Amino acid sequence: MRPLNDTIEEPRSSGANLLRLRTLVRLRWLAVIGQSAAVLIVALYLSYPMPLGPCFALIALSAWLNIFLSIRWHGSLRLSSRMAGLLLAYDTVQLAGLLYLTGGLQNPFAFLFLVPVTVSATSLPLRSTLALGTLSFGCATALAFYHLPLPWPPGVPLDIHPNYLAGLWVAIVCGTVFSAIYARRIAEEARQMSAALGATELVLAREQRLSALDGLAAAAAHELGTPLATIALVAKELKREMPSVSPHSEDIELLISQTARCREILARLSNRDQAADEMFGQVKLSSMIEDLVAPLRGSDVEIRIHCKAEARVAVSPEPVFQRNPAIAYGLGNILENAIDFAKSQVTVDASWNKSQIHLVVSDDGPGFDQQIFDRLGDPYVTTRPGYTESREADGTHEGMGLGLFIAKTLLERSGATVTLANQRPPAEGARITLNWPRAAVDIGPTPLHGT
Repeated sequence: MRPLNDTIEEPRSSGANLLRLRTLVRLRWLAVIGQSAAVLIVALYLSYPMPLGPCFALIALSAWLNIFLSIRWHGSLRLSSRMAGLLLAYDTVQLAGLLYLTGGLQNPFAFLFLVPVTVSATSLPLRSTLALGTLSFGCATALAFYHLPLPWPPGVPLDIHPNYLAGLWVAIVCGTVFSAIYARRIAEEARQMSAALGATELVLAREQRLSALDGLAAAAAHELGTPLATIALVAKELKREMPSVSPHSEDIELLISQTARCREILARLSNRDQAADEMFGQVKLSSMIEDLVAPLRGSDVEIRIHCKAEARVAVSPEPVFQRNPAIAYGLGNILENAIDFAKSQVTVDASWNKSQIHLVVSDDGPGFDQQIFDRLGDPYVTTRPGYTESREADGTHEGMGLGLFIAKTLLERSGATVTLANQRPPAEGARITLNWPRAAVDIGPTPLHGT
């Protein structure tokens, strides 16, 4: 695969510094409003006896904490994992205090213990999530035994069996664990996909810059023409005024000859007509494959290319592609990957009919690993040695698992359908099939396609 170390790093699984202060402040304001509304409804509307003063003291503490944080720091501040963990731990303890005053685990709002743990699972390192989970489980366990009475109508008996409380505790624990694992997995996949798509955009931008070098060369030829003419003129004047036996005569002659050579090179660049530019921008399918394979020949792996129209539509002309950096990079990565894993041979079979273009790249290597077959084409999936999520300190490895993802993404953007498979036994090796609707990529034939 082409090296990607210089363009993208895998998102760290720790998720550090992803939470903004504004996010936690807003979530806490929602909690303050919800807690205040619940206390007021129970105390004033339902007229249940409850410790109103202590409850509002705990709610006011959260409000004052929010005000302090908003004044002390800007809302866009990205919190360290330690600071974010401490703030979420406070929210857990404050919720436990309110539940202690209002019935403990008997209170139906006890399920809110899963909120801080879920927030941590999406944005903080695993150790912070485990610590918050342990704190939540500890608080839930303590509240099962130590709490003030649940606000309830006077004179109405409330008898909750211990087995029911045990079931509530198990439900809270299971809900917290499930929500945390699910949220963490979804957030991790979103971060990986975002980073991988960023790598794809960087690669495509680099390829587009390379394809634009031809235009830059013509512009440079135009701009350099005047100073080179001036140099040539000054050199000739110096030669005319210099004695014929001067020790610098050979240097002046060399300067004049090299200046003339530069002007000839620039003339060839600047005198290319539009038709030639258009011809260079178009390429037949077979020529495109040859151009991509040519730099890869010379290794121990034999590369065989077969290009032909399907037998039943032999009159169909060969497809002509617009030179596309995305297709070139994507197909080039697939070819390099096949050569890296092949034992002795890589085969490229191209065929076409009036509506479809088919391209199959196969090798005689070990094929795709069945353990990761369902994840092929996803970012950071690789069977190359030297890459794990916990990299060595120097960060060196052979592959990041991004090459196939980038190739597949770029080719699909061009309209191709990419299918990954292993060859049917007894044959061995991997088989990657590309199918383009001919109308999506074929720009020919035109009179410019005579070659």
